[in-house]
Amino acid sequence: MLTQIGKQLKTHPALVPLAIFIAGGGIMCFSYLARLAIRNPEVCWDRKNNPEPWSKMAPTDQYKFISVNQDYSKLKKNGPDF
Repeated sequence: MLTQIGKQLKTHPALVPLAIFIAGGGIMCFSYLARLAIRNPEVCWDRKNNPEPWSKMAPTDQYKFISVNQDYSKLKKNGPDF
């Protein structure tokens, strides 16, 4: 199948940017999913040491990808400690 794609790109050079953008989108999609699986505090891969990693987060920790007009250093904890 890869050879067929190579033949198509050689015969139709206008498809090269399309192939580049599709490959780039796939790489970005995979990297975002990997980031969510590794860096997100709600995801728990280690069940033996710390089954609830979100309990250790302070209210000043920023874990969102984008925070618009939010200063996390001034937040205070509202709930009890578990």
